[in-house]
Amino acid sequence: MIGPLVNALAIAVCSLIGCFMVRGIPQRFEEIIKKAAGLAVVYIGLKGAFESRHTLLLIMSLVIGAFIGECINIDSFMNRFGGWAEKKLGMSGGTFSKGFVSASILFCTGSMALVGSIQSGLQGNHETLFAKSILDGSMSIVFSASMGIGVLFSAIPVLAYQGGIALASMAISGLLTTDIITEMSAAGSLVITAIGFNFLGVKEIKVANLIPAMFIPWVWLGATFRP
Repeated sequence: MIGPLVNALAIAVCSLIGCFMVRGIPQRFEEIIKKAAGLAVVYIGLKGAFESRHTLLLIMSLVIGAFIGECINIDSFMNRFGGWAEKKLGMSGGTFSKGFVSASILFCTGSMALVGSIQSGLQGNHETLFAKSILDGSMSIVFSASMGIGVLFSAIPVLAYQGGIALASMAISGLLTTDIITEMSAAGSLVITAIGFNFLGVKEIKVANLIPAMFIPWVWLGATFRP
């Protein structure tokens, strides 16, 4: 759990820096920084998606995952949680939920989160998550400066998600192949691309409802895998 803990701590500390030391810059600077971050996120997402070796599976995963996510309405649940936390903290403005949801998905769905957590659980190798901590910390400063303290609370699902994968990977190590990990990461990368489009203001996408797409490759490829 060392890797997930360090990653969550980096997000929390850097979010505080963004909220109280960087925030307050002119609106036009916030806007251009947000657009620049959006472009970077789109690039990161597409770069990871191109690693897929099963294009049809990737498309099927997005379609099926989106259908499942819409039925469950994960996006609504995360926004309600963000709104509840916002009220409990006595805040207003509506940016808390957006910051919490966007940052949580971005930090949880990347290939580094998946692969790094598996490495932590199976090998005790935390180098990938340490590197991810630096990247996430940098993004946290930018996001929290424009969207507020909601970004800080994304450290909670990051810790739960990555810690859960690290622990679970120890129990299901025989069911995880390189192919499965690659395809799960590719699907997660496309979800990240959707976050970038949201930041750019191209079209608002309920990104959280796409999260189940990440796990379709595991179900599909795992069903045909024989250890």
